[in-house]
Amino acid sequence: MVRAALFDVDGTLVDTNYLHVTAWWEAFRQAGHTVPMTAVHQAIGLGSSDLIKHLLGAERDSGRDEWISSTHSALYATYFERLVAADGAADLLRALAARGWRVVLATSASGPELKALRRVLDADDVITDTASADDVDEGKPSPEPVRHAMELAGGTSGETVYVGDSVWDMKAATGASVTAVALLSGGIARRDLVEAGATEVYRNPADLLAHLDSSVFSRAGRVD
Repeated sequence: MVRAALFDVDGTLVDTNYLHVTAWWEAFRQAGHTVPMTAVHQAIGLGSSDLIKHLLGAERDSGRDEWISSTHSALYATYFERLVAADGAADLLRALAARGWRVVLATSASGPELKALRRVLDADDVITDTASADDVDEGKPSPEPVRHAMELAGGTSGETVYVGDSVWDMKAATGASVTAVALLSGGIARRDLVEAGATEVYRNPADLLAHLDSSVFSRAGRVD
């Protein structure tokens, strides 16, 4: 039996959410849009095109979307050398791998951004595979990224646990009939995460690691 542990990266395993907020806010500002940072924060976790549509609306000039997205990417890239992994992130992945879980990343990041995240995380030795934005047609909250990651792990929905930090993560996991675990490290309120489908909520990866033996990972059983 395969046990699949799927992980979002931004805000979940690497402390990036507020850097993304700043980069998106500035990209919108340069494009002539005033978007509150609180609204941007709530949208983090969506793919770039969906985030822009969510914040600017369907009636926007969509011809500017690519420019806004590229500006965000350029601004965010200036932080690559200063990114920091969330407390306990790599230790959590290694602990799960040691218990027989196949660890797969399911992220909206791709290309140089994903490379930077994996470098900071420093856990490639226990990561089975990665499902990036380049591998799917629809991003979160569509269940497609979670289903693709699950296929890479070789598990079924009943054998899979997904860990993320956003409402969009929780909706994607529940849409794929996968158990959803939320972390507060991305700055989203516990209530919002639970309402979106989280079955358990922890402060950060270190907190989940400390409670691993009483978490859904334990109740799902171990592979020896």
